[in-house]
Amino acid sequence: MQVSRWGNSLAVRLPADLVRALDLKEGDRIELHADAQGLAVSRQPRADEILASLRRFRGRLPDGAQLSRDAAHER
Repeated sequence: MQVSRWGNSLAVRLPADLVRALDLKEGDRIELHADAQGLAVSRQPRADEILASLRRFRGRLPDGAQLSRDAAHER
C-alpha cells in the first residue's frame, strides 16, 4: 500500500481483498492499531448493526435478575 496526500492529510488506499474481507462500505469507520504482525484493521459496527443488536436485547434481563428502583436511587 502507498501513503498519498489527500488535501492536508495522508491517506492509504485499501486493497480490494481487504475491503471484501472486512465487508467495508463507503462511510464505514475503521480502527487501525499496531499488533505483533504490524498493523491490524477492524471495522466499527454500523448503525444498523447496533440497532439490530438492541432490538434482539429488547430489555430482557437474564433469568433471576431483577431491577430495584430503591437500589438504583441509593447513594
